[in-house]
Amino acid sequence: MHQTKLARRTFLTAAAAAPLAAATSVKAAAPMLGAAVTPFNRFRVGAFEVTTLLVDSRTVEGPQQIFGMNVSPEEFAEVSAAANLPTDKAKFFFTPTLVNTGSELVLFDTGLNGAGMAAAVTAAGYAPDQIDVVVITHMHPDHIGGLMTDGSPTFTNARYITGRVEFDTWAKAGNEGFEALMRPLGDQTTMLEGGQDVVSGITSVPAFGHTPGHMTYMIESDGQQLLIAADFANHYVWSLAHPDWEVKFDMDKAAAAATRRSLLDMMAADKVPFVGYHMPWPGVGYVLAHGNSYVYVPESYQLQL
Repeated sequence: MHQTKLARRTFLTAAAAAPLAAATSVKAAAPMLGAAVTPFNRFRVGAFEVTTLLVDSRTVEGPQQIFGMNVSPEEFAEVSAAANLPTDKAKFFFTPTLVNTGSELVLFDTGLNGAGMAAAVTAAGYAPDQIDVVVITHMHPDHIGGLMTDGSPTFTNARYITGRVEFDTWAKAGNEGFEALMRPLGDQTTMLEGGQDVVSGITSVPAFGHTPGHMTYMIESDGQQLLIAADFANHYVWSLAHPDWEVKFDMDKAAAAATRRSLLDMMAADKVPFVGYHMPWPGVGYVLAHGNSYVYVPESYQLQL
């Protein structure tokens, strides 16, 4: 009798497992989908709603051809190793920012091209024709590239704001991108000096050096602050953490280094978060002072509370 029960139990167990085994044997392997990130990140600063937009990212080789141009390969390698960064390649992110004040929708910088910029705005839940104000922090190609689409303004209902020094510099120097993208909008563009408001709660903060008139913008609402920091630092280790390291794209390298230290000191002392155009996605973080250097701390959930 015992042998009969054992045999029956074994048979039932095997029978139950058979369909599972059969199903497993014919199940197709899940496909590899590749690396992916969210296209936008939204949070609040007081009563304002802020959305960072990932319009592009790319991998570049030979990062010391861009960062740390005034330090030895050995020092560059040592700093990189301490941060778990490879020295043969780096990842760049391109992150315009939308600020919804409740009465106006303000876009800071426009990415590399109009189609990509419009797609990013749409992915975040807005339409390009809802943009009220476009602010250009400076006129490098990856910041003005989305102003036009096929020769017409990408943001059909927007007015434009930029720094007077920046606009005048590029207008005098001549530049293919400026002539095609920015100059046609000159009559619709308001020129700001430092300390002037874009709209209530958004104030220009000069940050010259990366370009002659590079401007950052302080967002303030209900006692909270956020700095739209643009390109004052182009990498969280090789530029922000080491502000005296020279960066290829800084047009006045000494002025850019001085600007970095000034802004970093302010953000560290006042605990002001910032959006960095080329910081690791989603581009939002804090600064900690660390001796003569600084540490970038990505925002986790502080701005979601």
